[in-house]
Amino acid sequence: MLTVDNLKDLKGKRVLVRVDFNVPLKEGKIRDDNRIVAALPTIKKLVNEGAKVILMSHLGKIKHKEAPEVVEAQKKKNDLSVVRGRLEELLGVTVSFCPELKGKDFHYFVDTLEDGTVLLCQNTRYEKGEEKNDSELAKEWASVADVFVMDAFGSAHRAHASTNGIPAILKEEGKPVACGYLVEKEINSLMRCVDVKDSDRPYVAILGGLKVSDKIKVIDSLLKKCDKILIGGAMAYTFAKALGKDVGTSPCELDQLDYALKCLKEANGRIVLPLDSVAANGFDDWTDKKVTSDQNIPEGYQGMDIGPKTIKLFKEEISKAKMVFWNGPMGVFEQKDFQAGTLAICEAIRELDGKAFTVCGGGDSAAAVKEFGFKDDFSHVSTGGGASLEMIENDGHLPGVDILK
Repeated sequence: MLTVDNLKDLKGKRVLVRVDFNVPLKEGKIRDDNRIVAALPTIKKLVNEGAKVILMSHLGKIKHKEAPEVVEAQKKKNDLSVVRGRLEELLGVTVSFCPELKGKDFHYFVDTLEDGTVLLCQNTRYEKGEEKNDSELAKEWASVADVFVMDAFGSAHRAHASTNGIPAILKEEGKPVACGYLVEKEINSLMRCVDVKDSDRPYVAILGGLKVSDKIKVIDSLLKKCDKILIGGAMAYTFAKALGKDVGTSPCELDQLDYALKCLKEANGRIVLPLDSVAANGFDDWTDKKVTSDQNIPEGYQGMDIGPKTIKLFKEEISKAKMVFWNGPMGVFEQKDFQAGTLAICEAIRELDGKAFTVCGGGDSAAAVKEFGFKDDFSHVSTGGGASLEMIENDGHLPGVDILK
């Protein structure tokens, strides 16, 4: 696979870069520019080489099957022009914005682009053919590029026109396709969690979040690779129910009980479940909370976080690790009363003090790591929750990565 450093003689070349500018917005303003900042090294490298840099990204969701007025409202809400000013400020070079994604105006903006400058194109999802990987749309986009660079890891698990269609066409034409710095780092870090060396054992995975059904494939994959899997969050209550424990009003997938038992049998002691929980008599409007004495949740209460016995147990397991992969919080960390479990995982990683290779697999756990100030204590914090999980479950294969090979 080519990397951006392998690309030569870029001066005057049109380099189309698929970035991930799917930034969170609040009242039409960028709430967190982390994804823009993450793309800067690749963009700066290309600008410094004198390339004509064309950036494409999606933003939010646009459901083209909805009524026309709904689609227009979604487009207005997810107009990518909101990113232009902040990107220009961070880059320190001129960034122009093209409101069209095909046709005469689109080609005019590309054709008039000067060496060492940047063109940001409108949200790729404005085009209904994007998510369908429409061949004609991909063909038009590929026609403006001499080189393609994939630097949107958060979208690498989607076979869309901008992530898969463009590089497929350019490869057929003999034009270079490469990964950017962000995607290169993601691949190198996550592949270490896929192809596990003896020197990285014990390998401990920590899984949390809401549903077992969302993580069946990743559990199956990790069972083949890990020495221990620590399970917390709401998904732990499905496992507890499968073992005959009382879970109160905790979220529980009754259709996954057989699967949970199958996993526990296959794991042969390698899956570690909570010993106790912090439970409350409601979610947002609770009036009472208690620490359970064991794995059972009282009637009328739901588990909101792992308890102190579990924290001690999980920390002991993590302290032995040479490699850790973590995806999913241990509780409702958005509420201060139920942050202790998720904070404890962060602290356990910090206490490893660089003696293990540690990966936070994006999503809510990455948000928690950043919010609590532990980001620098991890070897790698992934920018793609869904993509990082799929890379683990598919043994390193993603549509937006495989096409670059």
